[in-house]
Order: sequence, then C-alpha cells, then structure tokens
Amino acid sequence: MTGVLLSASHVTRRFGAFTAVDDVSMRVQPGEVAGLLGANGAGKTTLIRMLLGLIAVTSGRVGLLGGPPDRERRRRLGYVPQGLGLYGDLTVRENLSFSARAYGAAEPALPPALTPHAGVLVRELPLGTQRQVAFLAALAHAPEVLVLDEPTSGVDALARAALWDTIRAQAERGAGVLVTTHYMQEAQQCDRLLLMSDGRLVAEGSEADIIGSTTAVAVRTADWAQAFAALNAAGAPVMLAGRAIRVANADPAGLAEVLKAAGIEASLEPVPATIEERMLMLARGTARGTEPRR
Repeated sequence: MTGVLLSASHVTRRFGAFTAVDDVSMRVQPGEVAGLLGANGAGKTTLIRMLLGLIAVTSGRVGLLGGPPDRERRRRLGYVPQGLGLYGDLTVRENLSFSARAYGAAEPALPPALTPHAGVLVRELPLGTQRQVAFLAALAHAPEVLVLDEPTSGVDALARAALWDTIRAQAERGAGVLVTTHYMQEAQQCDRLLLMSDGRLVAEGSEADIIGSTTAVAVRTADWAQAFAALNAAGAPVMLAGRAIRVANADPAGLAEVLKAAGIEASLEPVPATIEERMLMLARGTARGTEPRR
C-alpha cells in the first residue's frame, strides 16, 4: 500500500447555522496510527463520518484509498463506530458470519476468549467482550484502512492494552489507522496526533511537538478545594487530578498573589506540561480566537 489512505482537504460540515467541522485538512498514511483527540463536541465523529462517506461534506473534499469514499473503497475499510455496529439480537457467530459475507471474506475463527460466547446474543455480553467481537468483525477482511471511534471506551485497563496490541499489529502489516480516544495515556501509543477543538484542527504532530514549550505550575496546599476555587474564579486554566492542582501556562507569581488574597498558603513549582494541559490551552485559545488555525 502506498500513498495517502485517508484524507480531508479543507473540509467543512454545517448543520443549519451550526458548524460542526470547520476547514479541516488531515491525512492518514500506510503503517501509521493517527490519534484524533478532542473533547466531546469537538467534531471528531462528524469528521470521521464524512471521511467514510456516511454524511456529505458542506465544502471541501475527502478521500479514501485514492478516491471518493464509494461502496467499493469502503469494502477495503474496517470500521468500529462508537456504537460498535453489532446486532444485539444476533449471536456472536451470527454477527461475524453476517459481517464476513458483507465483505466477501471468510468467517473469522473465534479466539479462545470468545469461543464460549459463540452462541450468546451480543446484547447479553459485557461491553469489553462486545468490543472484541466488533474488532474481530472489522478485521476479518484484512482492511487497508482501520477507523476506530472510541474503541476502548468503557473497557478495563487489561482489555484496553490487548486492543491496542491489535491496533499496533494492524499498522505493522501496513494498514493506516485513525483512532479517537478520551484516554490521554493512549495518545502515547499513536505515531501522530491530531487535536480538534470547536470543530477545528488546532494542532498536529507528536506529543512532544504539540506540548512544545508549554509549561505548568504545580500548586501544593492542604486547602486544595479552596485553592482550586480561587484560581478558577480568577480565570486560570486550572486542572485537578485527585487533590493535585496544576495550572497550565501560568506565571507562578501571579498565582501566588491570587492565593495570598484568598488567604491560602501554598507552594508553587514550575513543571513540564502534559498533553491534557496543552489541549486545554488550545481549546481556550480557539474559543477566544487567539490560537492560529492549522
């Protein structure tokens, strides 16, 4: 497989007065895992549906395997949507048989973990097992492009790791993979990241590329709830992980003044920023119109 497998060129999608995707250009190449990141409502699923020809673009152009996403090209695609695309009133084996016939492929053999569930209705299975079935159905015809919309959502850590092993194996055989995820630690599994906010593509590259020179300040205090409230009220881009307070791209002296005025004792330390913190800054910049569009 050569060339770009999945692409968008200045794609926009409007629903009435609402712009869900705004002038986005992107690509996925053979052998790479591209991670599409962004908050709920950022436009990720709408972009995916346009890339696959499931909804029309308002303007711009999408490409799948060198041409428009028509029926023949979609036969060379593997797709796991957020809803998994399975039939709850069919058994595991019936779902796999139906999917294989639709793609003109042989029915895949059940791995040991799924063999005991062969005759079970899909709706009666745990979510993690359903996702295994959806992956198996999507991969049965050895697709050249794999599109996964929140494939590990609601799955435990061990099952997520196994699914990511499958994703990497597909890229290693030459498939291009586009995957959306809410788990930021999974961003490290991707070769390249695409960050969306408010319908726009606001950053692209490796995790290190996107974080760049962004720093953060760690705030340590026993009055963590009051400190969070005070900093948030002051408009600081504050994040809370457990009881740990972090503020992205902030001046420690300015934060110290806010906390002092609130009567809160705290220590402040500059630390490297995380991808979540850079995403927060990009989202705030997009909302204010200060971040450049990419």
